[in-house]
Amino acid sequence: MLRQRIRARRSPLAVLGRLLLFVLSLALLWYGLMVVLLALKVSPQTVNGLSGYRSAYDFLAGLEPPDITGRVRLVAGLGGALAFFLFGYLALKSLAHPYLARSELLLGEARRGVDVVEPRAVERAVEEAARSHPAIDGASARYGTDDVNVSVHVHDARAAGSALREVRGRGREALAQHGLPLLPVNVILIGFKEPKGRELR
Repeated sequence: MLRQRIRARRSPLAVLGRLLLFVLSLALLWYGLMVVLLALKVSPQTVNGLSGYRSAYDFLAGLEPPDITGRVRLVAGLGGALAFFLFGYLALKSLAHPYLARSELLLGEARRGVDVVEPRAVERAVEEAARSHPAIDGASARYGTDDVNVSVHVHDARAAGSALREVRGRGREALAQHGLPLLPVNVILIGFKEPKGRELR
């Protein structure tokens, strides 16, 4: 039995995140080199001319409470919040999103080739069968290696139990009607509408 392959989907914004990471890495390497130069007794004036580390330190050390005005606090706060959300978003987009790679369904082999069905065709057949049920608002199918998973939304919670059983049967009937192998059809309830008001008896 063939096992289903796993692929990783990455966002195009991941390139921008890697570029920022590369720039940060260069900055760390540069200032690490400055530390090495200071350890080798290179003139601090020369190192400061190359990196400006001392000028930046003197500027920050010379700040007094009156220098931190309301406008400075506002700019620093907004800048920090913007950087947090921007870098966090880029970090999130840099993560790989694995998903199961679908494969074709092999129907049979002959001398001159093989009969195969695209995964979307299998999914479409089960989706249409599920949507034909009067209690189903929407359906989305996913063909795996050995089964078909169909997610449905029911417009009435009271009909959910019977609807799920009937959708499974309709899905298998649709596969048989189209000459496809009778794969297991797994029905997943992803949403429903609660009945309005109280039911009087």
